[in-house]
Amino acid sequence: MATHKGAKRGRITSEINITPFTDVVLVLLIIFMMTTPLLFQPEIKIKLPTAKKAETETDKTVNVMIDTLGAIYIDNTKVDLEGLKAVIASKVASRPDIPVIIKADKEVKYDVVMQTIDASKQAGAKVFALGVEITQDKKQ
Repeated sequence: MATHKGAKRGRITSEINITPFTDVVLVLLIIFMMTTPLLFQPEIKIKLPTAKKAETETDKTVNVMIDTLGAIYIDNTKVDLEGLKAVIASKVASRPDIPVIIKADKEVKYDVVMQTIDASKQAGAKVFALGVEITQDKKQ
């Protein structure tokens, strides 16, 4: 009987090399990790006033933003004062002590902020806070 000594040498392996696939998956994971926080930042550009200390936001708040032109936004949706009252009234109905956090651009007229607070009070809100950026004090 004749045996073929070269049978092992010409044999094709059927194993898959997953190293390139793993590299691609890790690169995609890093890309998603870097871009996901950018998706959750508000699209309304406002410059908050600064303070040395501020209270942190809770998960159960109503975030009202006022841009430099005085436009009012709730959850990235533009509303007028009547719309603001309606949204806050619906949120206050389920939870009366829900805090309303007003984040107004530092260039906004004081009158617009006061009208927003007044409309929120008329809707039934009782707890208010003003959003600020925390500054790092070098002398402590």
